[in-house]
Amino acid sequence: MAMVADLKDELDIVIPTIRNLDFLEQWRPFFQPYHLIIVQDGDPSNAIRVPNGFDYELYNRDHVNKVLGPKASCISFKDSACRCFGFLVSKKKYIFTIDDDCFVAKDPSGKEINALAQHIRNLLKPSTPLFFNTLYDPFAEGADFVRGYPFSLREGVPTAISHGLWLNIPDYDAPTQLVKPRERNTSSSRYVDAVMTIPKGTLFPMCGMNLAFDRELIGPAMYFGLMGDGQPIGRYDDMWAGWCAKVICDHLGLGVKTGLPYIWHSKASNPFVNLKKEYKGIYWQEDMIPFFQSIVLPKECKTVQECYIVLAKSVKEKLGPIDPYFQKLGNAMVTWIEAWNELNPPPQTTAPTHPNAVKKN
Repeated sequence: MAMVADLKDELDIVIPTIRNLDFLEQWRPFFQPYHLIIVQDGDPSNAIRVPNGFDYELYNRDHVNKVLGPKASCISFKDSACRCFGFLVSKKKYIFTIDDDCFVAKDPSGKEINALAQHIRNLLKPSTPLFFNTLYDPFAEGADFVRGYPFSLREGVPTAISHGLWLNIPDYDAPTQLVKPRERNTSSSRYVDAVMTIPKGTLFPMCGMNLAFDRELIGPAMYFGLMGDGQPIGRYDDMWAGWCAKVICDHLGLGVKTGLPYIWHSKASNPFVNLKKEYKGIYWQEDMIPFFQSIVLPKECKTVQECYIVLAKSVKEKLGPIDPYFQKLGNAMVTWIEAWNELNPPPQTTAPTHPNAVKKN
C-alpha cells in the first residue's frame, strides 16, 4: 500500500470559507505537504488571510463566474455548498474536504489524530457493501473476516467515499440542537475505534465537514446542490450529495465507508438560524429519502455522469410536483455535469485553464 506521503501529488484539500484560515496552523503538520483549493464564499472583495507556507489556490465568486460563465448558476452562493467548485477544478485523484471550524482531535490516549492519513487508508483499502462483517472493517490492522463470511466476496469493491466523524459538537439538525443545546461528544467512551462499510441499498446522512473521496471514481456525483442565497433550503447540500452518490455507488459496485477519522468540531451554529434554513428540508426529506430508496438506475448507465443525468431527470419528474425548487435543482444537476465534462475532458483533449485564481506556493 502507498504511504500517505506518496499521495501528496495525488490529493487536493478543499476548504470553503468566509474568514481568515488561522485554523490551518493547527493542521500544518498534516496539511502542509498538500495542495489546498480554497473556495471563498460571500463578498469577493473581502481579503482572506492564509498562513504562510501553504501551497494553495483561492477562488472567489468572481473566479467562479469567469471559469464557468453561464454555468456558474449551478454553484451555490452564501453556503458551504460552494465547496463543490473546488471538486470541479481539481485535477487530482483524491479530494479531502474540511470546514474551517474543525480542528485536530485526539484519541483516548491523547495522541493527535491525522485525519487525512486515516481517510487515505480508508480509500486505498476495499469496501464490503455486499455482506456485513461484524468485526467492522476486515482490512483494518488487527481485523479480518469473521467466520461465515463468504470467501467469494472477500476481495471487496473499490472504495469511493470515506466519511469521517466529529468530537465535541455533533452534527445535529436544528430541532435536535434545540432539545440538546449542551450535548457534547467529548467523553473517551464516545470514541469508537472503528470503520465500517455502509451496506448496499442503505442510505446515510453524509456530512461534508470531514470527508474524502476518490474523484476519479465518484467525482461527478459529488455535487452539493443549490443551497443558500436565493434558494428555499440550506444545510442539505452534503445530504443531497450523499444520497445521490450512494445510489450511484451501489449501482456501479463501489463502496462507502464511515467511522474513523475523527476531527474536533469547535463551533455550534445558531439553532434558530439553522431552523430557518432547514425547515423545508426537514419536511421534504420525508419524500426525498423514499425517492432515493426506490430509484433503480438503468443497466445501460455505465458511468457516473450517465447515472447522474438519469437521477436529474427523475428528480424533476418525481420530486418536481412537490415544489418548483426541484425542477430548478434537476436542471442545475444537468448543468453541473456539463461543467464537469467541460473542465474534465477525456485524456486526449485539453481542459480549459482557470483564469485569475489567487495562487501561492
